[in-house]
Amino acid sequence: MTAPANGPLRVGELRPSQLLHTYGVGAVTDLPNLSTMVLGLDHWELQQAAPLTEDRLLAAVRRRLGPQVTTLRTPPYLQETSDPFGDWTRVGVPVALFPRWLRCSREQCGILSPASSGLFELEEHILRPENTRYAHNCYSTGRRRPTAVPARFLVACPAGHMDDFPWQYFVHRGADAPAECTLSLVERGTTGEAANLFVTCSCNDVKARSMAEAMGTRGEQELPACRGHHPHLGTFETCDEKVRTIALGATNSWFASQLRVFSLPRAEEPLAQAVREHWHSLELLAAVPPEAAKMLLPTLACWPELEQYGVEQVWNAVRAEATAKTAAPAQQASDDEEFDLATPEWQAFTALNRYSLPDFTTEPEPVPASASAWLERVVLVHRLREVSALTGFTRIDPPEWLSPEDELIEPAAPLSKEQPTWVPCAELRGEGVFLAFREDRLAEWEKRTDVAARERTLRAAHHTWCLARGIEPRWPGIRYVLLHTFAHALIRQFALECGYGASGIAERVYARSGKRPMAGVLLYTAAPDSEGTLGGLVSLGHHNRLDPVIGQALEEARLCSSDPMCAEHDPRVHGHLHGAACHACLFAAETSCERGNHYLDRALLVETLPGDLGAFLP
Repeated sequence: MTAPANGPLRVGELRPSQLLHTYGVGAVTDLPNLSTMVLGLDHWELQQAAPLTEDRLLAAVRRRLGPQVTTLRTPPYLQETSDPFGDWTRVGVPVALFPRWLRCSREQCGILSPASSGLFELEEHILRPENTRYAHNCYSTGRRRPTAVPARFLVACPAGHMDDFPWQYFVHRGADAPAECTLSLVERGTTGEAANLFVTCSCNDVKARSMAEAMGTRGEQELPACRGHHPHLGTFETCDEKVRTIALGATNSWFASQLRVFSLPRAEEPLAQAVREHWHSLELLAAVPPEAAKMLLPTLACWPELEQYGVEQVWNAVRAEATAKTAAPAQQASDDEEFDLATPEWQAFTALNRYSLPDFTTEPEPVPASASAWLERVVLVHRLREVSALTGFTRIDPPEWLSPEDELIEPAAPLSKEQPTWVPCAELRGEGVFLAFREDRLAEWEKRTDVAARERTLRAAHHTWCLARGIEPRWPGIRYVLLHTFAHALIRQFALECGYGASGIAERVYARSGKRPMAGVLLYTAAPDSEGTLGGLVSLGHHNRLDPVIGQALEEARLCSSDPMCAEHDPRVHGHLHGAACHACLFAAETSCERGNHYLDRALLVETLPGDLGAFLP
């Protein structure tokens, strides 16, 4: 990361995946001595931000943000060298100091003032950027000077705006503050809670004020109206929301709005797959004389991925692809077909043939004997590639956990001042296990009267929940609830067996009735390393190991430590989106669940304490 103050200054490091999931555009990044905010896309330098090819994801992003989006790009990066003053030190994601108010960490001082006031001095550390800090001259000199730490509180609103806490306004209770006065943040107690923190002013006109008065409902009444400030863009806009006080580093200060897809096979051979992935760059060569085309090949941006095959073989593959497209021109897909992210993935995982590609390697596995009555297919996914794109973010309240096909509401906060022409993305590589249910068994279960009764209960709660949030009710179907519950039960058991933490195992649920039915789950784990993961999850997919794992997962789902409260939970009472489910039995981390722990019900999977309420399995 670089801070563009008086030229780029390295202040820390982040992984590419963190720039999408944790510290994306508009997020506050907590460094050892500084607190910064990632600036909008307008400030990013694109020379070292490599384009990433993933047509399905680009189509989905364009549907959400508009047709002006032309590319997906990875964060700007230059290979690190041993030269501490090399060009690589000036390449990175731009950040700016935020919050802009600092506090002296010396207990006897505690002065509170903006960084621009001249009371604090920036100490740059070129060789150790994590040691870059602001220092206060209240005591001694040099490195012994106390560090000026970021102010502990900010204000934000549900519309996505954020601002420095109005310290002067708060302590003077809305009155104008004298120009010569200085503020201090004093702690009177040992707990560190807001009630023990007091803001004082050097003038004698006001008394010290507790930060507890800035919290909750009282804080909304005491604090000024939202200024509509987007610090990452440097803009202000009209806003009617009330601001809320939040602590620095609070998890509700930034929620990512993302889209994710898997890279799917376009051919059975690795070279043909690579040519089709980069066809938008290679198709122009088909009209060029062969000798000239071969000379131009090494100059293309995609050549590093094709170089291993040699110029001659790549040129032959380009000609073969051009001939195939001329003989059978592709039909123009409708917008809905382009945005259908689930169907192509389902077709790839359920294909009868196995794939052996760099980013998609599958192997069919026999179904465990004990599950053959309801499980149709098991596929070991030795290698997969997931690409995710950041499309916006929210504050205070997370974006509703809707499927990509349903989530058409624009996020509250934009990534750039104008409509973005590109979005940042990251790619992960990993492994997984895919399980497909028997369609005949599932369709028969859906027709049962007790299942229909349970669906009416869950659907009524879903309707109440959506109306309370002003969302159009879109029920995912009772099939989805069953498969989602099964995925969560299996994630917990997989985590005990494979060595990965439960938060590192993610799910993808494929559930749809009708003409093109789908019924299956993919449990996978992925990492930003180019080699992916080590095979611990795939090993659990072998039938001799999967059999006891599924059996134990189903047995654990029958009884929860919170029963009978969990098993007898009525979602209609408070408008919840889950039935018999809680943190003790089914809930998973946000990194694992694609629907935020919604649409879960143990009663649909196995018989629970109240009896059989529509259990799919005996």
